[in-house]
Amino acid sequence: MSETVEKKWYVVRAVSGQEHKIKGYIETEIARLGFAQELEEVLVPTEKVVQIRNGKKLNKEKVYFPGYIMVKANLDGEMVHAIRSITNVIGFLGETKGGDPVPLRKSEVNRMLGKVDELAATSDQVAIPFVMGETIKVIDGPFNGFNGTVEKINEEKRKLEVMVKIFGRKTPLELSYMQVEKV
Repeated sequence: MSETVEKKWYVVRAVSGQEHKIKGYIETEIARLGFAQELEEVLVPTEKVVQIRNGKKLNKEKVYFPGYIMVKANLDGEMVHAIRSITNVIGFLGETKGGDPVPLRKSEVNRMLGKVDELAATSDQVAIPFVMGETIKVIDGPFNGFNGTVEKINEEKRKLEVMVKIFGRKTPLELSYMQVEKV
């Protein structure tokens, strides 16, 4: 029965800096409860970073989205409850109070996993999700919750220059597409 259900990606919000530890907790807890076949993958998105220490190059893995763990699973009530009750798990991204976790859309999954659709790469007009002068809301980083206006769009770097009013003064910020959302 469970083989027919396509597993979806969800984002678990967790205490920043504990992602790998919590990933382990999720895997062992789900296995302990006998839901292992419903859980396909637990992923902490990381990027390779080169650090130079004492003149030596060190390759390190840096967590790409601190505080977020991706889970590909067929989530049902019990499993949701089990993941929520794990130490240092805050909850699911996009869930409403007392509601069910919201799965990621395919485009979001591809973006998070770095698999940009080949179609988008080959097509000439790549859609820019933002326009100049548009009002946006910062959803990540130190200016979380601030609203701002899009001043410049850097398509290659997928970054925006956003003018945000901080303490009554307009301040330009450079933010990635992932750090803002439309108002």
